[in-house]
Amino acid sequence: MQLSPRLGRYALHVVLVAAGYYAGALVGLLQALVNDQVTPLWPPTGVAVLALLLGGLKMWPGIALGAFAANSTLSDLGATVLITAGNTIGPVVAYLLLRRAGFQPAMDRTRDALALVLLGGLVGMAVSATIGAGTLLVTGVIDGGLFWSTWTVWWTGDALGVLVFVPIVLAFRSFRVRGHTARRWAEAAALVVSTAVVMAVASTHDLRLMYLVFPFLIWAALRFQHLGTAPCALIASTLAARGAARSTGPFADLDLPVRMVTLQAFNGTAVLTALLLSAVISERNAAREAIERTVTQLASVVARHQPLVLGDLLPPKRREER
Repeated sequence: MQLSPRLGRYALHVVLVAAGYYAGALVGLLQALVNDQVTPLWPPTGVAVLALLLGGLKMWPGIALGAFAANSTLSDLGATVLITAGNTIGPVVAYLLLRRAGFQPAMDRTRDALALVLLGGLVGMAVSATIGAGTLLVTGVIDGGLFWSTWTVWWTGDALGVLVFVPIVLAFRSFRVRGHTARRWAEAAALVVSTAVVMAVASTHDLRLMYLVFPFLIWAALRFQHLGTAPCALIASTLAARGAARSTGPFADLDLPVRMVTLQAFNGTAVLTALLLSAVISERNAAREAIERTVTQLASVVARHQPLVLGDLLPPKRREER
């Protein structure tokens, strides 16, 4: 029995989502802090929310398959099923909240940036963190004293996965290589390199210097809008998470819950600032373009009807007397 082309495409998309989720999990587990499976940056949640935003709710089986494959080697079957359910329900809740809020993938409105950070990242991922940490507690992997530290790490990792990877993929969906001058390419490269250098130093130095990245995020928003802020926010959040995982720089000598709260506060503030400012600039540019189009149309109408108007207003010419 042959599959219909439509069903075949759907099955392929589900497999691709599962593969992307599993690949992201392998990357995220490199920085695991609790039980070798709870990490401060969990890229699969970004893959999951993206799959739902771009493919709809029908993509949830791919998320479940990828989550089951990623967790099957870390826990027994019962815990794996429960954690898989949490890893699937969290992105689904985030997607439903974003859809209820009228979220648009173009992210050129202020409300879209707020919705992604607050609903998609912070609120939605609290569901998966609660189910995941609760599962580890019930199965005896952690005791009651470690529940909240595990929950904060889980929540931070899932939220950062959404805030870091969803904006950059949505931004580059509309990217066009042509139409950019060499000078603009050079400015973009300088912006990315400068952001990376500043964050590499700030996340490893004992001084509290991570706030120095904010001028670069503002630069990105003013000059490149979402296409600039997304990669810069990715760099800043990733290097900050790396510093928190290794307990270096401003995260040194902090216990685990404080490190995670500090990391979440920094990344949430950085991403929210970048996305909001770029959305405000995009709205301003769109309003200016709309005004310019309206002025052009009015000028065209006036130019087309000017002879008729002037003909009605001017006094009639007198006939020359013979």
